[in-house]
Amino acid sequence: MNKFVIKLIPGDGIGVDVINEAVRVLKALEQKHGGIAFDFQNLEWSCQYYLKTGHMMPDDGMKILADCDAILLGAVGFPGVPDHVSLRQLLLPIRVGFDQYVNLRPVKLLPGLSSPIKNEKIDFVVIRENSEGEYCGKGEIRNENTPDETVIQDAVFTRKGTERIIRYAFEYAVRHGQNKVMSATKSNALNYSMVFWDKVFQEIAAQYPKMEAAKMHIDALSGYFIMHPDRLQVVVASNLFGDILTDLGSAMLGSIGISPSANLNPEGQYPSMFEPIHGSAPDIAGKGIANPVGTLWAAAMMLDHLKLTAEADILMQAVTDVLSAGKVRTPDIGGTSTTSEVTDAVIAALR
Repeated sequence: MNKFVIKLIPGDGIGVDVINEAVRVLKALEQKHGGIAFDFQNLEWSCQYYLKTGHMMPDDGMKILADCDAILLGAVGFPGVPDHVSLRQLLLPIRVGFDQYVNLRPVKLLPGLSSPIKNEKIDFVVIRENSEGEYCGKGEIRNENTPDETVIQDAVFTRKGTERIIRYAFEYAVRHGQNKVMSATKSNALNYSMVFWDKVFQEIAAQYPKMEAAKMHIDALSGYFIMHPDRLQVVVASNLFGDILTDLGSAMLGSIGISPSANLNPEGQYPSMFEPIHGSAPDIAGKGIANPVGTLWAAAMMLDHLKLTAEADILMQAVTDVLSAGKVRTPDIGGTSTTSEVTDAVIAALR
């Protein structure tokens, strides 16, 4: 029996709803397999926890999280707690503290879904730097509350951080039999950070002569996502650019509730974290209409990371079968089903 400890952070809003559904599906998969077992450990860290304690997680939170095989996150953020507080007291400490420097986000139109754009040949991945860059949290405020108030927001790009994420993108392409890597840049305006990013990209690209390596300014690349998604295979981007591009990518699939995200520590020194890319959506929280597909897809990515490749494939096939049938789907993708009804259908497809 292979046992896996999974730390759950349902978080806020629909994060609670979708994590409950993911646990149901993983338990059903556990029963189907017979040779694996999941030890789910629920952590109540959230904006509600913050309002009670003044902290998004306890002082020993990272130590608590470290003792597991993987982390499954719902969503964080809720009215009453500023977004920068919830982000910087929970998500970013985990990503940086566990050196989850790879944020892997597939942009793939699953069978049964309809894209709002004309070109439906959408199947690529965005690899986002996840530990530094524009989200480093450094800066200053000068002459606060005066007519000369000035805010400076820094971005930090290290050679180590930039090299390893770009190399990961090329290696990912090699492993998956692909030959195109596109870099998101804005070196015409960001004359330090993105000029440096371009330099490192060119250095690493030279080590992969069989790979078709190109760069494109982020504004042009956003349009390219819409006009020519079929020409993309692997996109590598900084923390901010990757965040923006992947929300666009999810919208191309018809709903932001579809897409998953993996925060990876590739070396396995620390646990990796898996989550849907959607937010907490407080307007629909608790109504039972949140789309669980992004979370189930994230759970499949988690299984693959845990070397349960066959189980990951079984789960994704079940999700695909339900979507292809078109009978059970949530309102965001044109259906009338509840969150639990979608999960019930996926579990039935597993069996």
